[in-house]
Amino acid sequence: MLRFIGVVEKANERGISKIRIFDEFREGLEGLDTFSHIIILYGFHLRATEERRRVLKVIPMGCAGNPKVGVFASRSPSRPNCIGLCVAELAKREGNILSVKGLDAFEGSPIIDIKPYIPRIDAFPEAAVPQWARARHP
Repeated sequence: MLRFIGVVEKANERGISKIRIFDEFREGLEGLDTFSHIIILYGFHLRATEERRRVLKVIPMGCAGNPKVGVFASRSPSRPNCIGLCVAELAKREGNILSVKGLDAFEGSPIIDIKPYIPRIDAFPEAAVPQWARARHP
């Protein structure tokens, strides 16, 4: 069973988002500020409707030129389990408040988990992806 560990309190204010980790999980943050980047798992709370949970095919990134693919071959927020994943820069930790750059979650998004980003484990520059996934989209 999932237990939320915090919430996004401010989203994308001058590129910085604030995450408040609940007091009961505060000790779990020890040592996190020795990492420059973290992996954040959060809930797509605005997409958690039964209708959106039944979506199984999407056009990635909403770009008309992209092919329709299965939801598991995309980063769409409409999916059976509305869980988002983002690698963000940890700008600062003050107690149980994390200031991060690059978080794509909205204010009020529940935080499911946080993990340190470790390049030798988490980065695979040689990984194969389809052409549509290589293009930069706004």
